[in-house]
Amino acid sequence: MKQQQRGFTLIELIIVIVILGILAVTAAPKFIDIQTDATRSTLQGVSAAVQGGSQLVFAKSAIANEQKVPYAGNDTPQVTVNGVGVDTNYGYPHADSVTLGTLAAWVDINAAEFVLAVTADTAEDSFGISPVGKTADYDITGADGLSCHMLYTNSTGVISSPTITIVSGGC
Repeated sequence: MKQQQRGFTLIELIIVIVILGILAVTAAPKFIDIQTDATRSTLQGVSAAVQGGSQLVFAKSAIANEQKVPYAGNDTPQVTVNGVGVDTNYGYPHADSVTLGTLAAWVDINAAEFVLAVTADTAEDSFGISPVGKTADYDITGADGLSCHMLYTNSTGVISSPTITIVSGGC
């Protein structure tokens, strides 16, 4: 007896294609937003690195007994982190004197992937970091604002640490 070959009918193939189409339509929106989530998570990682680095600078300031001294222009206390002098304000890094070079001494981030804004578009006594290619309006401070940045604002006194704000509504 000969065995006949049997393939899929046209109707069976169309049903499979329709089912795959329905799955694609329901699953695609979940995967499209992955880039936004990744950018927001990266920004949170940068924020944690800045916070950890500022705590390191504060610890070095406390060892030097300069944690209670405010920023004072040319007479500002400095601590040395990885061979780089970092100006401090109440023991924490002073925002207005941060450059990519000094930031790299106390924060481990890839300067090619982020933009640092110290004075342009930032409030006084703060600096902002945003991912390259993302829109950053450093005047926006609400977490869901239409910007994509992290904002570091100086300590305001002896018992206050710097404020680090993440705005990720525009990521």
